[in-house]
Amino acid sequence: MAMETFATRGYHNASLAEIAERAGLTQAGVLHYFRSKAGLLTGVLELRDLSDRQELGAERAHGLDFLRHLVDTVRRNATREGIVRLYAVLSAESVTEGHPAQAYFRDRYDGLRAMVVEALREARDRGQVRADLDVETAATTIIAIMDGLQVQWLLAPDAVDMAAATQQAIDALLGIATERA
Repeated sequence: MAMETFATRGYHNASLAEIAERAGLTQAGVLHYFRSKAGLLTGVLELRDLSDRQELGAERAHGLDFLRHLVDTVRRNATREGIVRLYAVLSAESVTEGHPAQAYFRDRYDGLRAMVVEALREARDRGQVRADLDVETAATTIIAIMDGLQVQWLLAPDAVDMAAATQQAIDALLGIATERA
């Protein structure tokens, strides 16, 4: 209920009273489990990440396999509109001063960028991408493409194939074919 409310109304417009009512609880009941609205928001975001980590499995894929995992995640996200909307709304909203999810999103982007950089370095070391690839810029670009496609897809789901566009962008950026045979 909180995830849906934050996704449709944003953090600032979502009220604890509305979330509690949708969950069949009182505000005091919600605050028993989460000390504050910001704590509830953090819990919702952590639940979203837990779901994604479970899909990834115990061991992270390496090199180009990690990029394939990213495309698979985008494909899976096309079936999870609420989660995509939550992420898009809250990540954009988090750039405002004092937003309780700002540190979460800063850390999440830092961590994701580090994983993509590592995968690109692995691919470069294996000779799977060109030796002069600027892996930091490529990683930032891949993440930006994925986030931008989510917004476009939310606004026009029948017109945007997020997975195909992500795959094509990665292929073009790296000058390789990363699609599974």
